[in-house]
Amino acid sequence: MQTNVLNGFLKSKWVEFKPSLLFERLAQWILSALIFAILLSMFGGVVITIMHLRLLFAMDIEHALRTIIIDVLMILAVLEIFRTTLAYFSEGRVKVTYIIDTVTVVILTEIMACWFKEFDLYKMGMMAFLVLILCIMRIFAVKYSPSIKHSSQ
Repeated sequence: MQTNVLNGFLKSKWVEFKPSLLFERLAQWILSALIFAILLSMFGGVVITIMHLRLLFAMDIEHALRTIIIDVLMILAVLEIFRTTLAYFSEGRVKVTYIIDTVTVVILTEIMACWFKEFDLYKMGMMAFLVLILCIMRIFAVKYSPSIKHSSQ
């Protein structure tokens, strides 16, 4: 008798089982751990940036400010990744504009880093071209966003 009740219970639960729900829950757990890791890395980046403030007194101002600017730009890139992750929780999808913003911030950080060092003109040109393409992609991503209803004319 107990096995019949148990079998009936398991069959009813198996019918209610949805793999997509399992995937969503698993994705939420993984993204929660990712958000925690991102917050820790942002905190670590702020601590390192504060520690780099001592460079203002130890070496020339140009080198110290260069280091601090690059640190701050990297923290902003991590902040964009954080914003992308949070957008998945609120909307259930990743916004292309957030990804483009993140890549743009990272590329601009690389341009700033190359600007302060000896740089290859070809490499700078390629990065500038990449930023231009990302700007065009962002315009199209905003213009043709799935959240905006387009009227057929």
